[in-house]
Amino acid sequence: MGNIITITAGHSNTDPGACNGLHREADKAQDMRNIVAYYLKQADVEFRVDGEGKGNLPLSKAIDLIKGSKLAVEFHCNASSNKTARGVEALSQLKDKSISQKLCKAVADVMGIPLRGDRGWKPENSGQHHRLGYVAQGGIVLELFFISNDAELAIWEERKWLIGKAVAGVLIEVANG
Repeated sequence: MGNIITITAGHSNTDPGACNGLHREADKAQDMRNIVAYYLKQADVEFRVDGEGKGNLPLSKAIDLIKGSKLAVEFHCNASSNKTARGVEALSQLKDKSISQKLCKAVADVMGIPLRGDRGWKPENSGQHHRLGYVAQGGIVLELFFISNDAELAIWEERKWLIGKAVAGVLIEVANG
């Protein structure tokens, strides 16, 4: 296995994911993927993505990119009917618990939001999730923040480049470690 880092954006051009007004989860995930890709490129880290700009591949194709990766992370936003729900979490296999916690801490530190689950980590079968194809194939699903929470959404909009830099820092550490 090489040192390739795979980063993908959850949802797609045909599936917007969760929405809050005009804000779509797919767009936030694409932004994060693009920002993290920028920082990985600056650090000379070998990586692959599921698209560029406002495009991304369907989940089945994103899952195909995991093979041969040292680490694969897909970006998402959480959502709840409770507009005050807060925090960051990552769903992964037990083998990726530590890195999931580091990714979540990086996001929480920049956004000032709580870590959900076990210091950010949750197993793929927690809560509403029963089996996630991306996680089953060895990837991490990083739920960055609650798009349904107006305050967290505003923080995201204000600090997304700092959040992306922090997440990229963790991934650069993994690639070089």
